Amino acid sequence: MADERSNTTLSRLAGGPLPILGAAVLWGTTGTASSFAPAGAHPAAIGSAGLVLGGILLFLVGRGSVSLITRSDRRTRLTLLLGAVAVAGYPLSFYPAVAHAGVAVGTVITLGSAPVFAGLLAWVLERVRPSGRWTAATVAAVLGCAVLVLGPDLVGASTPVHPLGVLLALVAGFSYSLYAIIAERLIRRGHTSGAVMGTMFAGGGVLVLPVVLATGTAWLATVNGALVALHLALFTVFLAYWLFGHGLRHTSASTATTLSLAEPAVAAVLGVALVGERLPWVSWSGLVVLALGLAVLKAPSRR
Repeated sequence: MADERSNTTLSRLAGGPLPILGAAVLWGTTGTASSFAPAGAHPAAIGSAGLVLGGILLFLVGRGSVSLITRSDRRTRLTLLLGAVAVAGYPLSFYPAVAHAGVAVGTVITLGSAPVFAGLLAWVLERVRPSGRWTAATVAAVLGCAVLVLGPDLVGASTPVHPLGVLLALVAGFSYSLYAIIAERLIRRGHTSGAVMGTMFAGGGVLVLPVVLATGTAWLATVNGALVALHLALFTVFLAYWLFGHGLRHTSASTATTLSLAEPAVAAVLGVALVGERLPWVSWSGLVVLALGLAVLKAPSRR
């Protein structure tokens, strides 16, 4: 009996929280990888190039991607289009937000607002009120994320934040939560996660392609530029969103967006281990609070 319960618990984790956390780990490599891009590469173009290539890969391997477009009703197609717009909106708002507000503030506002937007969208669209457990875990995770990323500023001199950067970061957080909600709803209707993610991200890639072309593609012809674009496409888009879509089959979008707060923790650890950055004690304490919040959220409920 105990073995049966243990197997059920592992199955729930492998089918929901663990793929989401795996995606967050891959997303956490974005900053470190993009730092190796040529100096002339536009920040928005770097993220957009990864989305174009990764979206194509997701579409090609997504079982049923073509039939999802050709055989779906008008409502489903419009929903997919809205999802593609939301996907495209994320890199087009997040990277400029970072440029205006700074990496730390832009990341915290984007990732911290996403679970809140997702919870509100689920409440409005699905009439599902956030549970007390989700609320407590999300508050702890957002607080831990803020302390982790803003730790250096909390113990030193802070710089003023441009209001436009804050607004763009909120747009990025809303975009992320919106396409997560849309993907969850389509998957729950019976469409395969591969087809849903492949179609939405291929559509998003098409929408941001003009940005890549308009900002110049010379950086893609360099060794560093090509390697960065391939890393972003293969790991932070293709593999990460394949895992994310798989996790959404058994995890709500509001929970998934909270679990993705593990991304800045991974980025911080990579910065210390690979780039030689140092974190003050307050950031490490934020990492602990963030980890505790995620642990509470991903722990299976007792029934």
